Amino acid sequence: MACLSYQTCALMSSSSSSTPKTQSRTCHLRVRANTVVAGASTKKTSGLRRLNAVAETGAMEVVELKKGIAELYDESSGLWEDIWGDHMHHGFYDPNADVSVSAPDHRAAQIRMIDEVLRFAGISEQAPIRGPKNVVDVGCGIGGSSRYLAGKYGANCKGITLSPVQAQRANALADAQGLASKASFQVADALDQPFPDGQFDLVWSMESGEHMPDKAKFVNELVRVAAPGATIILVTWCHRDLGASEKALKPEEEKLLDKICNAFYLPAWCSTADYVQLLQSLSLQDIKAEDWSPYVAPFWPAVIRSALTWKGFTSLLRSGTKTIKGALAMPLMIQGFKKDLIKYSVITCRKPE
Repeated sequence: MACLSYQTCALMSSSSSSTPKTQSRTCHLRVRANTVVAGASTKKTSGLRRLNAVAETGAMEVVELKKGIAELYDESSGLWEDIWGDHMHHGFYDPNADVSVSAPDHRAAQIRMIDEVLRFAGISEQAPIRGPKNVVDVGCGIGGSSRYLAGKYGANCKGITLSPVQAQRANALADAQGLASKASFQVADALDQPFPDGQFDLVWSMESGEHMPDKAKFVNELVRVAAPGATIILVTWCHRDLGASEKALKPEEEKLLDKICNAFYLPAWCSTADYVQLLQSLSLQDIKAEDWSPYVAPFWPAVIRSALTWKGFTSLLRSGTKTIKGALAMPLMIQGFKKDLIKYSVITCRKPE
């Protein structure tokens, strides 16, 4: 599948009540530091800056993209669970940590990632009294985050994924862990969620935004299903913010991201600043964004080492061509982080009451 150019983010103006319309916007909003805090009181924002919204994703390309994503995770999820457990996302590490820590330590780092994200978003540790009651897990994998949140807060969690294999396995694990009444999973599209408006007080998206071909429609859906006052958490891969004089990434950066796109079924990338501006345009409150790339640095080397074990290697060969293709691209992710091109972005905000 040909990768879509990430020079022009697929950011389209959309809402829950109208058909999205493509609008031309320039694509660089600078973030002055690693952390961005934005809101109604932000004086530095003089108005909505124009983002590039040239949607290069045709209808057939979107269908093929979604099919590829579903098949990739149908193939790879069993392998991932067997080696890494319930959670299909980066771990949170001490930047000075030894990257050769054991598998249980890496699994603990994945749980720590969830807790650190919740803390960053200001979600209370005083469960279940002040914690979330209704959670949607957008791009749920095999349901690790949902089951953790259900156990931690007693919350009712609903997860969606494009992969039938993931949904089936997530439900089986919830049942096995005695959480079937609290966590349920189904096949659904994050760009057209099967939930009514304002249903959830926590909207959770852990490393699924990078798969979305229309970032604005994705964000609009997150906002639509959020209840008034709800917290929205978006953890996603982004490319670096463009400088004041830049109109696009460098050719060598584009080439590297092209290879990653083709391996992991990713459409257009965008920057953290692009997401922040989308949230600002929707009048969301308490917007915060932070680059956590230093805290996830040990992750990809550890995944590569696990693939090079006899168990990992033989399981990989049995998994399928899409999984193998993704595995071969893992060193490119390390390269992207080292070049300061790829950012591990944590973005949170609150829907107005």
